[in-house]
Amino acid sequence: MAALTHLLVCVFGMGSWVAINGLWVELPLLVTELPEGWYLPSYLTVVIQLANVGPLLVTLLHHFRPGCLLEVPVVFAVLVVGTIACVLFAFLWNMTSWVLGGQHSVAFIVLTFLLALVDCTSSVTFLPFMSRLPTHYLTTFFVGEGFSGLLPALVALAQGSGITSCVNVTETSVTTSSPVTSRKTYVTQGVRSIRSAVAWVPAGRAGSLGQLESRYLPARFSPLVFFLLLASMMAGCLLAFLLLQQQARGRHGSIEDLLHSQVTLHSIQPREGKDEGPPGPVIIRRRQGRREEKPAAHRPAQLAFIYTLVAFVNALTNGVLPSVQTYSCLPYGPVAYHLSATLSSVASPLACFLSMFLASRSLPFLGVLTVLGTGFGAYNMAMAAMSPCPLLQGHWGGEVLIVLSWVLYTALLSYVKVMLGVILRDRSRSALLWCGAAVQLGSLLGALLMFPLVNVLRLFSSADFCSLDCSA
Repeated sequence: MAALTHLLVCVFGMGSWVAINGLWVELPLLVTELPEGWYLPSYLTVVIQLANVGPLLVTLLHHFRPGCLLEVPVVFAVLVVGTIACVLFAFLWNMTSWVLGGQHSVAFIVLTFLLALVDCTSSVTFLPFMSRLPTHYLTTFFVGEGFSGLLPALVALAQGSGITSCVNVTETSVTTSSPVTSRKTYVTQGVRSIRSAVAWVPAGRAGSLGQLESRYLPARFSPLVFFLLLASMMAGCLLAFLLLQQQARGRHGSIEDLLHSQVTLHSIQPREGKDEGPPGPVIIRRRQGRREEKPAAHRPAQLAFIYTLVAFVNALTNGVLPSVQTYSCLPYGPVAYHLSATLSSVASPLACFLSMFLASRSLPFLGVLTVLGTGFGAYNMAMAAMSPCPLLQGHWGGEVLIVLSWVLYTALLSYVKVMLGVILRDRSRSALLWCGAAVQLGSLLGALLMFPLVNVLRLFSSADFCSLDCSA
């Protein structure tokens, strides 16, 4: 039963962010079909942050009207809405509407808001629900949360989403008069396309130019299949939640029966035979021993440090660094990018799993790990700022460094997030609720910080690895 419960908790935790993570990894295919093109990620960033109204409302209700919001129905509603939204995505993702003088993906944006509302609200509903289970299951929950990024990434890799290759593009220009229509023929992998444009050029000149450009490879299956697979993951999370709810209810009844039987046994035991005490008090003494092993209550300054650390780590992992991963990795080539993305997704659940055996609740130690993880994140940010020509670009050492930096950054900060959650779990259920609120606050601040830097000020420059030349 313990192994089954761990499996159910892992599947339940996977549903926390699997929908939005799946949406991001599918973007390379979606932007080629939707009218917004590569402006679509900036729209998604704004929509996802608007969905923080969900956790804000839940937190305020718990604070000002404690007890008025039952977490089990809320979690059930969240998972049902997420499953239905994924199914609707499969059939409506490419539907456009005429708005403000142009075609826009209104259905896509509305469904994205619903999925973001589900995932953001999960931070302040899933964690308090986990307080119904023993503490050691919380680590398994974070393992599942790590899988919420890994599984969609693996499905996207199997689909071929975002995989590029360098192809030789030959451009030939032929002109006949001035001004004339300049005809340019592009030959890419044996496929010819013709484009025409009016230009003022001298007559009778012709030329050709060959260069490498990156091209997306065709997908092995459509977004329809991908979103249906995503819906099945959400449905699995819903089923796991229902089974966990039954187990939590049964465990509560079993504990009450056990305590009642202990009291009964203790009351009918004879007083003689002091060396061989009755079994009831032994169990109670063991329970009391476990209580004595619990860590002492944290002072207000320590709690402030813990919540600040939660917000800071999640700002980095959910808002700041994901915004620049393509800028930091793509200059080193598509292989480095996909390795960093995939291995980082693997590192997160592995770090959470490792915390089961190498757990440390020392706040100074967790602070040191946060500094180390932030250092690797700073290296990733620096390489993104130097794009399209970061350090060691074109050298195998640069590829190894950027992949290792992303993996270690993800692993260290994932471990810190798990241990902070375990510390707050031992404190109270309310502490877990505020932990979820700090998670969302940090993610929001990180995204709000990076959005103007990336999309408005455009401080980061993208690069086409195939045609990149940093020798100058």
